[in-house]
Amino acid sequence: MKNKSVANKQSYTLIWLLAFAIVISVMNSTMFNVALPELKKEFGLTSTQVSWVVTAYIIIYAVGSVTYGKLADMFKLKNLITLGLCFFVCGSVIGLVSDTYWLIIVSRILQSAGASVIPACSMLIPIRYVSEANRGRALGITSAGMALGTAIGPIIAGFILGFSSWRFLFAISIVILLAIPFFRRLLGDEMHRQGGKADFPGGILLAASVALLLLSITTLSLLTFALMISVSILFWFRVKTTNSPFVSPALFKNTRFTTGLIIGSLALTLNLCIPYLIPQMLTILHHTSPLQIGLIMSPSALIAAVFGLVGGGIADRKGSRYLFVLGGGMQLLSYLMLWLFLNVSPTPIIFILIVVNTGLTFAQIALANTVSRTLPREQAGVGMGIYMMCSFIAGAIGTSLLGKMLDVMGSNHAVFKNMFVIFSIWITVSAVLFIIKNPDRHSLKVNSSQ
Repeated sequence: MKNKSVANKQSYTLIWLLAFAIVISVMNSTMFNVALPELKKEFGLTSTQVSWVVTAYIIIYAVGSVTYGKLADMFKLKNLITLGLCFFVCGSVIGLVSDTYWLIIVSRILQSAGASVIPACSMLIPIRYVSEANRGRALGITSAGMALGTAIGPIIAGFILGFSSWRFLFAISIVILLAIPFFRRLLGDEMHRQGGKADFPGGILLAASVALLLLSITTLSLLTFALMISVSILFWFRVKTTNSPFVSPALFKNTRFTTGLIIGSLALTLNLCIPYLIPQMLTILHHTSPLQIGLIMSPSALIAAVFGLVGGGIADRKGSRYLFVLGGGMQLLSYLMLWLFLNVSPTPIIFILIVVNTGLTFAQIALANTVSRTLPREQAGVGMGIYMMCSFIAGAIGTSLLGKMLDVMGSNHAVFKNMFVIFSIWITVSAVLFIIKNPDRHSLKVNSSQ
């Protein structure tokens, strides 16, 4: 197998190249949040309309992560990455020259349809190209890329918008073309996994189910939710009746994978909402400006990116259970400190966010490392794609719930304090469940008989 013959140095060159692609991919999600006010003004849009510049990207990103994961079990990774990055660049070029709102939406859909190959590969490449003993370090590098993209996206967007047009936000993504020849060389001529014919009807039904679920969450529409249930039933019927389903039911008979998926989704449901909740809190309670919010939140994301590399090494040496408990403890401490210092000036929040974001990065590395070890190689692509998809859905559900709580209960000091109490309980329960289901690092090894 190709992954066994690649030298360690070359493997990590590939991982660092992947981290570069992740930075560009994630930046495209966070950059355009800063540009929404200008787009709204220039095209005379409502708040709902302009939000689709970001929402469309996120929905396709979630759907694409599981789609590319499945295709990666059947076709060569280098060809899938080439195809995805070409779509990404095409969408960027269209966005660069766009002069209407709908053309912008088309460009964002094309961007996301291509960029979503990256989250799928961010889980799969470490599995195929790095030994299990060093996988934590590899996942730490990719997690650092995600954190870095999240941190610098708004900073770069603010700089560009300060001196030029929002259209040049699209120009940044074109640089990812430079990565294609390196991916093709480093991935080489690996043999693809032939898992039968591609179940395109099943894939379309799954994509529609996920898209409708995310739409129902973001719009709080019961009609959309009912439609999602109907399409999901059709998808499950397709899975049960076709010979080569898009997602094999056998995957979910793997109880260790299913348990890891459930615990991971539960743990991330609220913990991924900090980037949404903190700006709300700073604006409402401390009356901070958008620039001040950026200055408060950016250092924590940058430092969390650096500590992501440390977290990967801890996972390899001491196990994912140790890393998750460490990360969960850091988050718990941070939520309690936010509860205590809610009325104090925003300055202490800068340091508290460093702890909470580093803890979240540690938890994400531990969860991904744990789930990856439950999958046999022939199911690694679609399995990790489903894990990434569930992470996106968990974050969307958590953000929607928090937004609804702020609308119903009001945005005041007491409400935010109660939220941080809930966060503290949530991460504690998640850590206990993780410990119960993962008593030691050796239990995370993939059973060779799978």
